[in-house]
Amino acid sequence: MASEEASLRALESLMTEFFHNCTTNERKREIEELLNNFAQQIGAWRFCLYFLSSTRNDYVMMYSLTVFENLINKMWLGVPSQDKMEIRSCLPKLLLAHHKTLPYFIRNKLCKVIVDIGRQDWPMFYHDFFTNILQLIQSPVTTPLGLIMLKTTSEELACPREDLSVARKEELRKLLLDQVQTVLGLLTGILESIWDKHSVTAATPPPSPTSGESGDLLSSLLQSPSAAKLLNQPIPILDTESEYICSLALECLAHLFSWIPLSTSITPSLLTTIFHFARFGCDTRVRKMSSVNGSSQNSVLGQERGRLGVLAMSCINELMSKNCVPMEFEEYLLRMFQQTFYLLQKITKENNAHTVKSRLEELDESYIEKFTDFLRLFVSVHLRRIESYSQFPVVEFLALLFKYTFHQPTHEGYFSCLDIWTLFLDYLTSKIKSRLADKEAVLNRYEDALVLLLTEVLNRIQFRYNQAQLEELDDETLDDDVRSRVEQGQLQQTEWQRYLRQSLEVVAKVMELLPTHAFSTLFPVLQDNLEVYLGLQQFVVTSGTGHRLNITAENDCRRLHCSLRDLSSLLQAVGRLAEYFIGDVFAARFNDALTVVERLVKVTLYGSQIKLYNIETAVPSVLKPDLIDVHAQSLAALQAYAHWLAQFYSEVHRQNPEQFISLVSTALEAITPLISSKVQEKLLLSACHLLVSLATTVRPVFLISIPAVQKVFNRITDTSAQRLPDKAQVLVCRALSNVLLLPWPNLPEGEQQWAVRSTNHASLISALTREYRQLKSNAILPQRKVQLEDTKVIIHQTLSVLEDIVESISGESTKSRQICYQSLQESVQVSLALFPAFIHQSDVTDEMLSFFLTLFQGLRVQMGVPFTEQIIQTFLNMFTREQLAESILHEGSTGCRVVEKFLKILQVVVQEPGQVFKPFLPSVISLCMEQVYPIIAERSSPDVKAELFELLFRVLHHNWRYFFKSSVLASVQRGVAEEQMENEAQFSAIMQAFGQSFLQPDIHLFKQNLFYLETLNTKQKLYHKKIFRTTMLFQFVNVLLQVLVHKSHDLLQEEIGIATYNMASVDFDGFYSAFLPEFLASCDGVDSNQKNVLGRNFKMDRDLPSFTQNVHRLVNDLRYYRLCNDSLPPGTVKL
Repeated sequence: MASEEASLRALESLMTEFFHNCTTNERKREIEELLNNFAQQIGAWRFCLYFLSSTRNDYVMMYSLTVFENLINKMWLGVPSQDKMEIRSCLPKLLLAHHKTLPYFIRNKLCKVIVDIGRQDWPMFYHDFFTNILQLIQSPVTTPLGLIMLKTTSEELACPREDLSVARKEELRKLLLDQVQTVLGLLTGILESIWDKHSVTAATPPPSPTSGESGDLLSSLLQSPSAAKLLNQPIPILDTESEYICSLALECLAHLFSWIPLSTSITPSLLTTIFHFARFGCDTRVRKMSSVNGSSQNSVLGQERGRLGVLAMSCINELMSKNCVPMEFEEYLLRMFQQTFYLLQKITKENNAHTVKSRLEELDESYIEKFTDFLRLFVSVHLRRIESYSQFPVVEFLALLFKYTFHQPTHEGYFSCLDIWTLFLDYLTSKIKSRLADKEAVLNRYEDALVLLLTEVLNRIQFRYNQAQLEELDDETLDDDVRSRVEQGQLQQTEWQRYLRQSLEVVAKVMELLPTHAFSTLFPVLQDNLEVYLGLQQFVVTSGTGHRLNITAENDCRRLHCSLRDLSSLLQAVGRLAEYFIGDVFAARFNDALTVVERLVKVTLYGSQIKLYNIETAVPSVLKPDLIDVHAQSLAALQAYAHWLAQFYSEVHRQNPEQFISLVSTALEAITPLISSKVQEKLLLSACHLLVSLATTVRPVFLISIPAVQKVFNRITDTSAQRLPDKAQVLVCRALSNVLLLPWPNLPEGEQQWAVRSTNHASLISALTREYRQLKSNAILPQRKVQLEDTKVIIHQTLSVLEDIVESISGESTKSRQICYQSLQESVQVSLALFPAFIHQSDVTDEMLSFFLTLFQGLRVQMGVPFTEQIIQTFLNMFTREQLAESILHEGSTGCRVVEKFLKILQVVVQEPGQVFKPFLPSVISLCMEQVYPIIAERSSPDVKAELFELLFRVLHHNWRYFFKSSVLASVQRGVAEEQMENEAQFSAIMQAFGQSFLQPDIHLFKQNLFYLETLNTKQKLYHKKIFRTTMLFQFVNVLLQVLVHKSHDLLQEEIGIATYNMASVDFDGFYSAFLPEFLASCDGVDSNQKNVLGRNFKMDRDLPSFTQNVHRLVNDLRYYRLCNDSLPPGTVKL
């Protein structure tokens, strides 16, 4: 044994050295290599067995177990059966002998190693694997150990990793399912016996009738007095060992429930027992007791107790999340809900000592989270199933949910509950839409609950009722998870904005269901705050420097601050509801909407007239932003009613439009003073957006003749006036351009006054582009640096305005686009002339190409063919191979953006129907394939690739006949169209590029290109074309299968499977008789016998589900065989 002894000492010192903080990385690498080499030796496991039984060094034990794990998972096939038997008997003995003394992480690892053996050998070679586990559980001394083994078995065998063949995975699941009933019976027994043993029923008098726990609600929920009585028993006090066993049993159940189907083996007694344990989470006494006794031991116990509640709720949620409920299980579900709502009632019960909120604060945070998850699952998955049970009191449930929601101790908890209400409101809305006849009955049932909800949510966003909580919300920094939001295209928002937005969504959903109630709840509250705001005028005094707000007492300032914040929130609420006053309900809700709009117009004008945004206040850092925000929000709320104003206009334009004219004129009087570079940007932009909406959505015919609008025209075209900030300048120019370009609603073509408007538009654009057009004469001369920067500013300012103008009318009538192009024509020609001079300034080229792209998308018909050809030709000449390489390789992201925009312009060109741009196809394809593609093909960066492949796809999709000319005659003669092929070399090169893209790691490009091929197949039968079928089909199938085998794009498994089927189905005979045998023959790392098995297992199915299942089976088993073969010792003879 000396050698083993010596090895152990050496290993211990190596391990100590490895983890010592003075050891260098170099030395660590040496030790690692040494240990790896030792582990690879045949027979190393014998040493490890000795190490395990003889050492107390954790590192050594962990290392030894890793050697066993490696042996079992990767080399087991090649281990002699005698050795396997020895390992199978020694490791469990070791576990039994030392499980009490081993550190928990070593014990768990040893359990996993034994389970790994079972995964390979049970039941054939290790027939007592599972019976041993059941025996461990049944023997009181080893119950905890047995439960750990059971949970590990559930984790490793029910959902095994891919190092098993599909057949073995299926066999293991079946074997486990056969054991489920026994296992659940055992677990139920353990939990019940511990509960009963510690129960204190005998000693405790029954709860007094006044305690209110067994009120009417409870009996209506539980249907049976006995169940209510059971759940009213006090919670037993468990010793540490029992608590530990219960937590292990509940963990096992939670994992089992994650994969076993709902069935009658999940018995009522098991469910009731789980609910008993769920009560541990909502029993504050448990925590009280631990804190009273003071010792840390007891407080840990208290936490453990709470943890039992959390684990029990995890079990319940696993069952709840299953959508597929067999008929026989529905009754169990109902019972589960009744028991959970008993818990909910317990949590939200008020008594003298506790408010609901303080009760919730005392509960474990994770328990509250689990409980909220339960409620979400109940509403989203099961409500429609349960609501039909007459014995289930949904309205009472909502009352409990209401208490639970509005007493949440944290903001996150409150948000999660609001989500549940949103789900409920969506459910109600869709239910009403599908059963319009019962609409009134449904609404009457829930009306009180919804009105309560609305009132409370509105109170929650007001400082007047909820100041303490709202002041905790951060309104400065944007959320941490902003990145993910932005990637999903959502707005960045602060914590306060998110709070407000989520609350207003609930308000809007209630409004949709109960419009009159919602309006009559919200409007009076808005009115109260408006009175305060409109009353500020009396406190404005003139001082030496301007106007001052004469409110100085600290308390008054604080109250004003709260009122202004509330007014701002309520204005947003009123704006959010605008959509519920238009369309079919316009007439019915006209008076309410008119009241709102009149108020909003009055408030915006008041703010602009007494210039509250420039006023001096006692607390400028607080009150000034408040006043600006209220003013901006009143403009934004009015903007939300633009569609209502448009509908109002179309109803009254013939009879008596005075009221309408007065509303619009007053709104414009409120807007114009704000369009100035001296006004704060937030307020300026709100005014600009409202102006745009009036010009674009409402479009009154008299807009141009209102003095206020003419004032804005003069200000914008006056070169001496200070330019507005970029965003505002663009918006105002868009509004003015739209006033002149957009057809007036409700008027025939003859009365549109196009001639006058056209002249006015030309002079507007001429004024806006004066400096830009002068650049043409000196663009050719070399410019000094300062001069160049000035030129860049002019280009940027002009093009951003022009691009926006074009974009805003791109979907409008031909007449509008014609006038727009006439006004822009000279500027467009200037841009084209300037382009070559700035080709090396990628920031300028980027803006120019953006402008041209917008022109192509919106005005290509108006530009006419000759000029369009000239533009494209200029670009094709400018973007030489050298220029492309410079842009892509040396100018970073801006350079790549330039090339991407150029390719986008070409995408628009190749999509154009008709023959006009067809002559460009050869040069577009050669640019792609001979100039752009070679530069980016080898780069790993995704830049430019997506745009290039989209362009190639558009070339094929919209110009199919450029490649395949099908003659009608040929198809009649042959009965099947065998088209003539043209431009074959270009077609093959494009397909080759698509094929190459599947070999690259970029998953987005892979997904996009696979979608393009599938679309070409759906629309143009790509896979059926002779050239594809005979020369490319199986190359593509081969690439897709290899990708699956390498697991490089695993997220796209399903899409790849379907595409493989679509390709193979073109020629199933060829696939089964030639491709599959060749594919298997070319697979390395598997022997001929394994190849035969793989081939046999691939059934000759021709339907999609079976075929894709076969593909995934082939891929899984091929990987499995390779893994096995890699692990065999060299020179092993395989029979």
